[in-house]
Amino acid sequence: MNAFNLDMDTIVASMAAVSVFCAVLLVSWPYLAKDTLGARMALMSQERDSIRVRERASLQAGGFSLRSEPKKFFKQIFERLNLASEAEDGEMVQKLRMAGYRGRGPVVTFLAVRVLAPFIALALAALYVFVIVRFDSPFVVKLMMVLIATALGYYGPRIYIKNKIAKRQQSIRRAWPDALDLLLICVESGMGIESAFGKVSEEIGAQSVELAEELSLTTAELSYFPERRLAYQNLAERTGLDAVRSVATSLIQSERYGTPVGQSLRVLSQESRDQRMSEAEKKAASLPPKLTVPMIIFFLPVLFAVIITPAIIQLSRTP
Repeated sequence: MNAFNLDMDTIVASMAAVSVFCAVLLVSWPYLAKDTLGARMALMSQERDSIRVRERASLQAGGFSLRSEPKKFFKQIFERLNLASEAEDGEMVQKLRMAGYRGRGPVVTFLAVRVLAPFIALALAALYVFVIVRFDSPFVVKLMMVLIATALGYYGPRIYIKNKIAKRQQSIRRAWPDALDLLLICVESGMGIESAFGKVSEEIGAQSVELAEELSLTTAELSYFPERRLAYQNLAERTGLDAVRSVATSLIQSERYGTPVGQSLRVLSQESRDQRMSEAEKKAASLPPKLTVPMIIFFLPVLFAVIITPAIIQLSRTP
């Protein structure tokens, strides 16, 4: 009995000693173990700074610039007509950015051309109608022709910018699903978001130069801006596409809340591919009605001629 009590006391003492040891180890563990998380965060910060320095050096060394300076003639017109207040129009600047024209130079050129175009169209139309051709139409008709040409000169720059935006958006929309797939592969392989954007911009250039340009500019902005959110927002505003805006929102939320980027990119990539397929099916479905009028105008007369001409020839030969 005494031996049993002795063994129990030994067991209890041993368990108490182990518990005390574990408690002391638990309390002192933060001081004994190395802070790997802090080291990893510091390493990521250093890597981000090195990427920014490398991107800035490459941009400066290569003379890379997406902005252009206005010509001296347009600049003089801009200054003499005091169009500085017009240059502050945010909607006009945004449309020029969506068309691929950035900086103050394209704004100055656009405003100068918008002022000069109606007068140039008026002068050319008047010279053509009243001097060169000399139509026999009444004076009112000639005046209407000149006024129509002047109106075309006034709305011409805006129509040009609108068509430029439409073509640019179409090119980006077609290549965007493939760019998302490449971005997803780069992110899941362990690349940083800056390096991923840079790699995708290099690979997607053969398919869409416009999209490669936008991604290259986003890479530069990620290197310069202190917050990535600004670069993502600028990408969405420059393109003006809902698909790009969704990806930018997802990247901003991942940056803010720390959610995984790969899963959201995979879902958005699938949605982009489905949307591209639905647009292709919609165009294919609208093709038969579009072919009806050309078939009636060009195909049916030839078919009738081939069928009826032999009968007419035989009837003409019969006595």
